[in-house]
Amino acid sequence: MCDLDRMLRDVTDAEVKEKLEQVHEMFTISEDSPADPIAKRPTEEQMQWSCRVAAAQEMLVREYDLDALTYYYHGAPGNEYEKLQGGFIVGHSLLTARGIPCAGEGDLKTAVAMKICDTLGTGGSYSEIVVVDYEDESILLGHDGPFHIAISEGKPILRGMGLYHGKQGTGVSVEAKVKTGAITTLNVTQTGDGQLKMISSEGESTDGPIMKIGNTQTPVKFRKHPDDYMEEWFREAPTHHCAMAIGHQARLFQKVAELLGMVHVTL
Repeated sequence: MCDLDRMLRDVTDAEVKEKLEQVHEMFTISEDSPADPIAKRPTEEQMQWSCRVAAAQEMLVREYDLDALTYYYHGAPGNEYEKLQGGFIVGHSLLTARGIPCAGEGDLKTAVAMKICDTLGTGGSYSEIVVVDYEDESILLGHDGPFHIAISEGKPILRGMGLYHGKQGTGVSVEAKVKTGAITTLNVTQTGDGQLKMISSEGESTDGPIMKIGNTQTPVKFRKHPDDYMEEWFREAPTHHCAMAIGHQARLFQKVAELLGMVHVTL
């Protein structure tokens, strides 16, 4: 956070303008959400701040030659670092689109999963189980960002959040879904003896509705009833996050695991 704060002070107005142009090219700017009273059209101030932070995030990646990153910040309410982390999501989505996957909540193992997916050209969007639709028998997978724009169904939407879901602060968040069709989730977890382990799950992204609340969400049908699938998944001791890739890629991910000397399980 100290490095990023230092770099933020060096960001020029021209660099902010360049980021704003990238954002308008890659995202749709939302109006107020009809479903969530705290999800509004992003203000000009929120957009400017997110783009200023995004420029600093790019400096951080260049200075330390990062291939991926993960982040977590929890501090005293209302301090300057809280404002700084409130601007993370847009910049981290831009970096993820450029092959520098960014994972939230300090989940380094999922950053590895995202990097594997991206390196293989299959995407790798940061996800977790959000809710189950028992009528449709689908599981809604998503997060508040970052999102891999290359595998989006249409242009992702930016919403201004009066309060982030499950974290401190306010700012701009990404609302999007992964392309309809075949998908694979890749989870990188850890075994009892400290080794890394990969879990692949193939399914289908449906064209079902998503909540307009400023989060990435994709309804997915796996090959089993959601309860049976989750029982099987939890039995493999996953982290609660995963990377979502397009296409059925379990055999490809198994080859990666063999090359890396890792255990791999396909559900």
